[in-house]
Amino acid sequence: MVPTLRVARPTDNLPAVLHFYRDGLGLQVLTSFTGHNGFDGIMLGHPLAPYHLEFTHQPGHAVGRAPTPDNLLVLYLPNVAEWQAAVRQMITAGYPPVPSYNPYWDQHGRTFEDPDGYRVVLQCAAWSL
Repeated sequence: MVPTLRVARPTDNLPAVLHFYRDGLGLQVLTSFTGHNGFDGIMLGHPLAPYHLEFTHQPGHAVGRAPTPDNLLVLYLPNVAEWQAAVRQMITAGYPPVPSYNPYWDQHGRTFEDPDGYRVVLQCAAWSL
């Protein structure tokens, strides 16, 4: 059995985060909620994937930005054409690449910063240990 992974984090700007992950990265909105125990939120991912991202906002509570520029979510895209298309989609959505804090990620990838300062690397490589 493979467990489902949920990566959850708060945000101060749910609409901007939605734009980055949906329109930039191309993730789908799996579900959303408003006023659930005092929180609003969205879950994004791919319907058949065993993972999803959850972003929540609690009105009246500020969470701030990422603690460092090395807080990463890395997506491995081994097909060069698909990787190039993903990078173009991010740029078209208004997110230019930023230099990675760790230069390793710039060798075969491009790094993008979300509205909260968290970074996503699109890595043109297959995952391997």
